[in-house]
Amino acid sequence: MLLWGTLPLALKALLVKLDSVTIVGFRFLCSAAVVGLLLSSRRRLPNLKRLNGSGRLLLLLSVIGLGVNYLAYTLGLDLTSPAVAQVIIQLAPPILTLGGLILFRERFATLQWIGFAMLLAGLAFFFGAQLELASDDYRAYYTGVAWVVGAAFFWAIYGMAQKQLLMQLSSQSIMFCVYLACAIVFVPLSSIGRLFELDGVEWAILTFAALNTVMAYGAFAEALQHLEASRVSAVLSLTPFATIVFASIAGRISPEFFPREAITSLALVGVAAVVLGSILVALARNSGTSVPPDAGKPPVG
Repeated sequence: MLLWGTLPLALKALLVKLDSVTIVGFRFLCSAAVVGLLLSSRRRLPNLKRLNGSGRLLLLLSVIGLGVNYLAYTLGLDLTSPAVAQVIIQLAPPILTLGGLILFRERFATLQWIGFAMLLAGLAFFFGAQLELASDDYRAYYTGVAWVVGAAFFWAIYGMAQKQLLMQLSSQSIMFCVYLACAIVFVPLSSIGRLFELDGVEWAILTFAALNTVMAYGAFAEALQHLEASRVSAVLSLTPFATIVFASIAGRISPEFFPREAITSLALVGVAAVVLGSILVALARNSGTSVPPDAGKPPVG
């Protein structure tokens, strides 16, 4: 939760020097390298020849879903702020749950409907209270919001595809294939020369952003060994608050890299409603909907 809570701050700082495609390409490349080395050391590299036709289609959907999620989230973050992006992306797990309701005929408990309604109401309240602090360029602000909403939808597409693909490949194998395929797509489109313009601190931030996903995934997987998935999801729902707290601290310590972000008291009420709604959706889950551990941004936290 802490790792995913700090990720948008790192990405926002990098967007001053790098474009979204370059950041996304670097993150996918590093993630593919780390997971690939891990699987290779265990002699568990995936054999895609075992996939049937539906498996290959699901893998393609996973690549498209997570690739667009990473890019759309970063583009939206560039036009909004870490707190705004983090609150909006909380739509992703409930959308995934709704997808399970429609596609997999899973049941939705009454408390989950209440939680989902509370989440939507909290989002509306948050934007209404926070809009007065937005820049004069409202078109850019709303465009950024739309990008992050799109990121949430594509994360849900990735999640539903991965859920079915787990019957043919392990989670780590799926993620390695997705990371590698996305790296192959994004790296050639990246502005590699811009990386050489970064100073030491900026390289440290970029390295953290690149490794954040792998480290957070490891922590998430370990947590599932000790707690029920619903409890883990409930903890991860606290991520927007973590982002707001870290943004305040980072803005005081290093305002040149992390500009301070103003949050109104009413907006915090909206964030609380979003978090509480996410927790209700998670704890009231009585079906088998699985929440994939990776979202390019912390959709479940």
